[in-house]
Amino acid sequence: MNIEECFVMKKKNIIYFDNAATTFKPKSVINKELEYLTEYTANSHRGDYNISFKVDDEIDNTRDLVAKFINAKHKDEIIFTSNTTDSLNLVINGFFGYYLSEGDEVIITKSEHASNILPWLMLKFQKGIVIKYASLNENNELTLESIEKEITKKTKVISIAEVTNVVGDTRPIKEITKLAHKHGIYVVVDGAQSVPHKKVDVTDTDIDFLAFSAHKMCGPTGVGVLYGKKHLLSKIVPTKFGGGMNENYNDENIELLPLPYRLEAGTPNIAGIIAFSESIKFLNELGMENIERTEKYLRRYLIRELKKIPYIKIYNESSTSSTSSTVLINIDGIISGDLGLYLNTKNICVRSGRHCVKMLSDESSFKDTVRISLYFYNTYEEIDELITALSKYDEIQIFAKN
Repeated sequence: MNIEECFVMKKKNIIYFDNAATTFKPKSVINKELEYLTEYTANSHRGDYNISFKVDDEIDNTRDLVAKFINAKHKDEIIFTSNTTDSLNLVINGFFGYYLSEGDEVIITKSEHASNILPWLMLKFQKGIVIKYASLNENNELTLESIEKEITKKTKVISIAEVTNVVGDTRPIKEITKLAHKHGIYVVVDGAQSVPHKKVDVTDTDIDFLAFSAHKMCGPTGVGVLYGKKHLLSKIVPTKFGGGMNENYNDENIELLPLPYRLEAGTPNIAGIIAFSESIKFLNELGMENIERTEKYLRRYLIRELKKIPYIKIYNESSTSSTSSTVLINIDGIISGDLGLYLNTKNICVRSGRHCVKMLSDESSFKDTVRISLYFYNTYEEIDELITALSKYDEIQIFAKN
């Protein structure tokens, strides 16, 4: 497979290193979305006619592909949402909002994305739950021992990312889950940065819930997934009510449809869900092991070349051995936003700022950084161009002053 030929955006005059935010879409995904828009546009589960039946079949096909991709036991354990944020809010509010009581404890970390902190904070304000932050080690990484130290008889949930979007550390999810279940604790996993980059097996890890997004894995924006064990999903109280999720209702009672439809009220992003099937097929063809290996080598090369520039500070070099696609850097005396804008003048796209992890600065020595995030379609030549741009210290200083 010629990767360069698969992506229209790769032919633009840009170098894209913001893959932790979103990824390029292969032609097959674009064409599949166009196919729906031009050949069988109809709503799902609404029409008694052929093109509507076609839509239903295509959505069911995507659901089946996603279930197999993460090795879920049942395709009904796959709920389509808008994104990872929507998925986390659904499980936190629809399940744990009813399950938790005042004084119950939830373990998270300060390196979690805002989507995995803010909903828990809202439950703290509303119900009086207790949020405990597992400490990070000297490399801002989470260990099994750190989680174990925070567990008490009141601990009900551990909610963490498998791979963080800033530091990029990979957490030992299987071991954490085994420990949690030993104490009757549920495990919620933010998979936004892991599912696109490594093989995820929910049956093997035995996690209770997993949230991730299509757009970070070569799929369309506006499509997310909530995986949950079937008996747990059935206990979620929908956070949205409307068409497509009810069997019947009257003044006395609301009768909901079975999973997964009871949690998918209203018209979904049909074009996006259907096109998501092609991104799953694309990643399957490449092989997740190959993707992980390619990114590992790219990241090693990037760090090796960055270390040749004496004024570049690298914050998360130690994550080299993990499933990480991110490298955080700064230049002393240069605001991260200014460095990002300077690289933009070279048609190099990076992310600068705090990356939706505003509490991490409580435990780390850095706040704003430039994040370089890789994906399998990046190249060594693109990294060389980045290094060339970063090597022009005088030019960077002049740009920042102006």
